[in-house]
Amino acid sequence: MGHSHHFHLDQGGHSITVNVGPGRDGEIELLVNGKVIAYRKEHSPGMNVLSGELPDEPAHPFRVLLRQPHLIPSVPRCMLELDGVEQPMPERLVL
Repeated sequence: MGHSHHFHLDQGGHSITVNVGPGRDGEIELLVNGKVIAYRKEHSPGMNVLSGELPDEPAHPFRVLLRQPHLIPSVPRCMLELDGVEQPMPERLVL
């Protein structure tokens, strides 16, 4: 994982974005509607979990699951877990 990765999904009228910094230990940002709501300075191989809330009334909690492969260098996978259902977050290219 030598470059940054960006995952995005629109959910219930809200924009959810995950930015993963370059390298195996780059930072992770979780944004809702363009605002950073969770941040991790570095991530590790395996599963990384960030929690957030959609700003509805009442607030709607969710988790983002970022899977970084242990042994084989490859692209991380990102899933949104909302109401107990996992949904893949597609990677988007940022030019």
